[in-house]
Amino acid sequence: MSFKILAINPGSTSTKLALYEDEKPTLELTLRHPAEEIARYAAVADQLPWRRGLVLDALKEKGIDVHDLSAVIGRGGLIKPIPGGVYEVNEAMRNDLIHAQMEHASNLGGLIADEIARMAGVKAYIADPVVVDELADIARVSGLPQCPRRSIFHALNQKATARKHCAKMGWKYEEVNLVVGHLGGGISISAHDHGRVVDTNNALNGDGPIAPERSGTLPAESLVELCFSGNYTKKEIAKLLAGKGGMVAHLGINSVQELCEKAKEDQACDFFLRAMSYTIAKEIGAMAAALKGKVDAIILTGGIAYNEPVIDIVKEHCSFLAPIAVYPGENELESLAHNALAVLRGTMAPKVYA
Repeated sequence: MSFKILAINPGSTSTKLALYEDEKPTLELTLRHPAEEIARYAAVADQLPWRRGLVLDALKEKGIDVHDLSAVIGRGGLIKPIPGGVYEVNEAMRNDLIHAQMEHASNLGGLIADEIARMAGVKAYIADPVVVDELADIARVSGLPQCPRRSIFHALNQKATARKHCAKMGWKYEEVNLVVGHLGGGISISAHDHGRVVDTNNALNGDGPIAPERSGTLPAESLVELCFSGNYTKKEIAKLLAGKGGMVAHLGINSVQELCEKAKEDQACDFFLRAMSYTIAKEIGAMAAALKGKVDAIILTGGIAYNEPVIDIVKEHCSFLAPIAVYPGENELESLAHNALAVLRGTMAPKVYA
């Protein structure tokens, strides 16, 4: 018996969807949302009927009947911290997605999936949202009790890619130690200890490597001076941490591919390329230390992993720690579909959100 799965990934200016028949993608679409359309809605949650309608219209145009679906799965949003896994969308989750702690388009993933699943008479799921929290207690401690460390990272792609590599190697994810790095607009480097992410940097608005649009770890005193300089509002400081930090702040660009091209002739770009890659390597080393040096593999994924100059520098610094495997790309729709398929086949049990 084959299963048909609809995967939905809402972003700030687009909604990506894919139809899978078992492991095989049979349709992939990106629905673009012009800024003026998005601007009509005061809050992200207000976009739900509009985006759901766009998805349904796109499926109808392609001749796809939602009643043929076996399951619908959406990208998880900024709900409360939960362990990794697949979760069936329920009323508690719907409420927390609608009233999420932060405004983000990903909050719509589970909501759109749920409404379409209800029409189809099947179940809706999310998998490994960015708020997955499996941190060891010791990893939560910072130098100030008022500022505990938080687990916000690219859980979906990290865990799916880790499982893919383990399957390739003939390992069980729950029996090995891995350092996994998602290298994208934000960068998260995590220590996977027998299936649990026991330490990671806060890739949204906290610490870690310099990234294309995020500042990563900053000298604390300099940040305090910046905050109290009178030159920035609180909102503007937050934007410098995530959105206008990192490569954007230094060079005014956010494309690592463009950076690598410019670095061939521009000394400043070459220097920044090496500096950013150096911070990635340092974070990998920190996560290897969190695993007491017992690392079976280092796995690099995300869009930046397509850029060989970055990978080469990371390998130069980190290859002594463990073998390095590279799986370029975000792979979010594939990861969602494969998680739903595991539930449908009974190889993974869905968890209950409460």
